[in-house]
Amino acid sequence: MIKIINENTDPRINLAVEEYALNYLDPSQDYAILWQNEPAVIVGRNQNTVAEVNAPFIKEKGIHVVRRLSGGGAVYHDLGNLNFTFIVDSEKSVVSNFEYFTKPVIQALESLGVKAEFSGRNDITIQGQKFSGNAQYWSKNRLLHHGTILFKSDLSVVQEALNVKADKIQSKGVKSVRSRVTNIYPHLPTPITIEEFKETLWRYLIPGGSDQEYVLTEQDWSVIKDLKDRRYSQWDWNYGASPDAEIEKEERFAGGKLELKFNVTDGVIQDMNIFGDFFGKLNVAHFANMLNGNDYRETVIAELLDQVNFEDYFIGITREDFLHCLFS
Repeated sequence: MIKIINENTDPRINLAVEEYALNYLDPSQDYAILWQNEPAVIVGRNQNTVAEVNAPFIKEKGIHVVRRLSGGGAVYHDLGNLNFTFIVDSEKSVVSNFEYFTKPVIQALESLGVKAEFSGRNDITIQGQKFSGNAQYWSKNRLLHHGTILFKSDLSVVQEALNVKADKIQSKGVKSVRSRVTNIYPHLPTPITIEEFKETLWRYLIPGGSDQEYVLTEQDWSVIKDLKDRRYSQWDWNYGASPDAEIEKEERFAGGKLELKFNVTDGVIQDMNIFGDFFGKLNVAHFANMLNGNDYRETVIAELLDQVNFEDYFIGITREDFLHCLFS
């Protein structure tokens, strides 16, 4: 097992590092990576991003939203969370054995006086509370297994960031299952820093304490940054690649009640219908049709609204009101 040191905290770069190691590094070697992200929601490959994140909170706090290659549910990362990655030959007998890959974490915690257990399909828990979720992705003959470790994360932000407050979203994507979560830190008999925990974990991730390390070269980083730009920085990947969703929004303003019912297909608004007890000079069906075919993306719709005489369709409801209803 070869160690890869990655001190980046940009989630788009870090997911690109994983993909690069999986597809470009020597396939005869196994690799382990530890990494941390600044505040981010990392969405599963088969999930509808809109249905998983609290959009107003995400926008207010400047939290990244990035889709990963692996399946499973959406998770929140911050610098109090530590992520671990294994990249191995997919022909090995341990493939799909989630418990096998979580053993180093459990053993590291045991050495620190904390009893942790593998639970369910892909979790690690302390006293029945989840602190680690795991996921996997296959590419050709390689397997990527990665997991989160809540060490000292802000759990209030975890709950808010993943708390969808839309009136109604029926997504054909995989729904996240919310669990009772905990940090490792309050369970430690002797407090340590996340850096000290990282050093302890490395001793169990790399059997025999091998110090063999792969240092990413300038050429490696060039490809990684290209992956970041082409995939993980793109709205089309993070939002547009979402499965279809049927969405209903409703809000009351000074000018009346506004109801929006529409579908999102490949990140694009379809079948928009607008209802309510508001007043307007022109037929609102024409306005609704203008929205169809556009990305379900606030900046795109805001630019569109600047090009129409909004007051002809809605009296007493502003552009800002409409955007809030559509995206909150």
